[in-house]
Amino acid sequence: MAERVSISTDGFSHVNPVPVASRIGRHLYSGALTGRDLETRRFPQSLGEQARIVFERIAELMRAAGGSTDDIVKITLWVERYRDRDEINREWVAMFPDPESRPARHVVKAELDEGALLQADVIAILPEREAGR
Repeated sequence: MAERVSISTDGFSHVNPVPVASRIGRHLYSGALTGRDLETRRFPQSLGEQARIVFERIAELMRAAGGSTDDIVKITLWVERYRDRDEINREWVAMFPDPESRPARHVVKAELDEGALLQADVIAILPEREAGR
């Protein structure tokens, strides 16, 4: 059986004792990736800025895990305002410009930490060459 490996990224961590993501073999699952500014430790007020940060976190995670955003199979987004998607879609299309090669996505309305407007989690299958790493 494959061994589980915790994945961390520079500067981003959870308050609780959990990794940013966990990998077994080629399978990667993240915890909650938020739009908290790493310098101020606060959430920006705009959804656009939080979306930008969340998608940066996704890219950072994939690099730290030895993959890329091309390896993402699904992203789930939790949002405070369910119908407010323009800013999210802007970042989505920037990260996944090819409509023929986008991961699945699910958006769920949720009550988030105070100040958070958005959080995400990622499921990815890493390249074969990274499986033994």
